[in-house]
Amino acid sequence: MHPTPASNVLVDIVLPCLDEARALPAVLAAVPPGCRAVVVDNGSTDGSAAVAARLGALVVSEPRRGYGAAAHAGLCAATAPLVAFCDADGSLDLADVTRLARSVLAGDADLVLGRRRPVSDGAWPLHARLANRELARRIRRRTGLPLTDLGPLRVGRREALLGLGLTDRRSGYPLETVLRAQAAGWRIREEDVAYAPRVGRSKVTGTVRGSLEAVLDMSRLLAETAR
Repeated sequence: MHPTPASNVLVDIVLPCLDEARALPAVLAAVPPGCRAVVVDNGSTDGSAAVAARLGALVVSEPRRGYGAAAHAGLCAATAPLVAFCDADGSLDLADVTRLARSVLAGDADLVLGRRRPVSDGAWPLHARLANRELARRIRRRTGLPLTDLGPLRVGRREALLGLGLTDRRSGYPLETVLRAQAAGWRIREEDVAYAPRVGRSKVTGTVRGSLEAVLDMSRLLAETAR
């Protein structure tokens, strides 16, 4: 990773992180020019924070467990005009961030979501894929948005994202982002991104329990916004 001077950073890439020391070297090496990695350590015990700091990332500590807690801490710490959210497990190619950010900068969209395209059979476990498909169906029915994936890679303008007033601190954070953005009249689009097998063992959506928790969190949000 070759850090970009803060004054030249166009996109801060927020990477919620829980025990991803093995994946971080390759992930951070792929940070594109004009971008800065913001690694949010969410209680790691494997030295992830030290690895990230040594490799030049901005490291933020968020002791409160939960994807939303870590993601929002990264958003609040970001200073670049655009913010991207991405998993820190090596499953996504950070080079795709530049392409998605280009759509926002060009005025083609206000929020761009990465639509995952697996590069191998083992990249996306069946239970996680089925859960995502069902959630996407519910989102289409609830919002009318033609979304097919609620993936972990998304890009928007920092000040606008902060203005959404996101409150979920669990797995519902990505869905809340979409729902509030749609309610605010944002233009939302999907773009294909490569999706590879993660490094190490998944702690959330790669497990049946994690997928179930994500579905429950997001179903709760959908039910609340339908009232």
